[in-house]
Amino acid sequence: MNTDHIFTGLKVVDLASFLAGPGAATVLSDFGADVIKVEPPGIGDPHRMTYRIPPLPSAKENYSWHLSNRNKRGLALDLKSPRSREILERLVKWADVLVVNFPPPVRRKLKLTYEDIAPWNPRLIYADLTGYGDEGPDTDLPGFDITAYWSRSGLLDMTRDAGAPPTLPVPASGDHATAMGLYSAIVTGLYRRERTGEGCYVTTSLIAEGIWSSAVLVQAALCDAKFYPLHDRKNPPNAVFNVYQTSDNRWFLIVMQPKDWPALPPAIGQPELASDPRFADDTARAKNSAQLTAILDKIFTAQPLAHWHDVFERARITYGIVKTPADVTTDPQVLANDIIVPIEGGGEHLTQTVSSPIKIHGVPKAKARRAPELGEHNDEVLRELGFSADQIEGFRASATIPQASHDAEVVGGKR
Repeated sequence: MNTDHIFTGLKVVDLASFLAGPGAATVLSDFGADVIKVEPPGIGDPHRMTYRIPPLPSAKENYSWHLSNRNKRGLALDLKSPRSREILERLVKWADVLVVNFPPPVRRKLKLTYEDIAPWNPRLIYADLTGYGDEGPDTDLPGFDITAYWSRSGLLDMTRDAGAPPTLPVPASGDHATAMGLYSAIVTGLYRRERTGEGCYVTTSLIAEGIWSSAVLVQAALCDAKFYPLHDRKNPPNAVFNVYQTSDNRWFLIVMQPKDWPALPPAIGQPELASDPRFADDTARAKNSAQLTAILDKIFTAQPLAHWHDVFERARITYGIVKTPADVTTDPQVLANDIIVPIEGGGEHLTQTVSSPIKIHGVPKAKARRAPELGEHNDEVLRELGFSADQIEGFRASATIPQASHDAEVVGGKR
């Protein structure tokens, strides 16, 4: 097995904040890239504080920060300081990839647009994430997962039951999906550079990624398709594509194609359903879906989940258990595929983390290490960029970087 990682030697500057932009840089770090996380002095990336804000689960360890910024080195830099330009230019010349997600007005004010940066490094992959894309009336608006990805794309409208209002989605689920889109854009840009020798400007947006996720329904709308009403569990369009509860209050889904229907009645001990004229074919089952759902409800709530698990396994009926996040952490299938892996230095209660969802067979990922403290690697990085001790002290004196106490090496990853 090759001991190198896929991106060993790749240099990345992560100027982004919150989740989607930094998440893309994290995937690169999982495959060995050297990622420098740049944050403003003071509180740093605001994402450092989100684990304390409801409705995110509360914990002693900053789990969300380590998840989105593991394996990176930390540089605290005030981009508003006139002297920051000296450091930024050397960072860009050092880097293969620069990740940015400032709203366009902020980017223009800080002179961080592609046109500002590209002359310093013609081989640079400038990876840009926006909320609403590069053009249009909303291009300057800040975008968040729940607004640009979920709400604006139509996803939030469709992921609810009939009669229920839209609800809050899983935190950061759109950000993590978008991170993979931005990662893909970066890798595509790197491939282009291998062919041409030239860097490029790659981009995606939360709205584009959200609409891609809801593309089946958006495409349906584009061709004036007839939409069913919002899902009603007790009166669904298809009773064998529905959610059911067991006697021990667990939920599961059954997902059956029409050809699979004959297997279900005998498997659940109701062979007479197969010859019931109300359910004889697809059209009849659709017309009488509420009646079939009521029958299945009564059957499924009579036995615990373990019983139905065995029934469905024997009959080869496709089903899915609705698991909690806690269930996921001990799922043997998850653990067998290294979806959850150890992390070094995360703290007493943070010993494992979620790996990025890509695997390259024959080449290992980097071992997960805790995310950096704010400015933890300032001196180390600035020395690598060629700055002298006197110059580094000058940056401190001008408040371009914080004082040395903030740069000290820390153990345990706590803040």
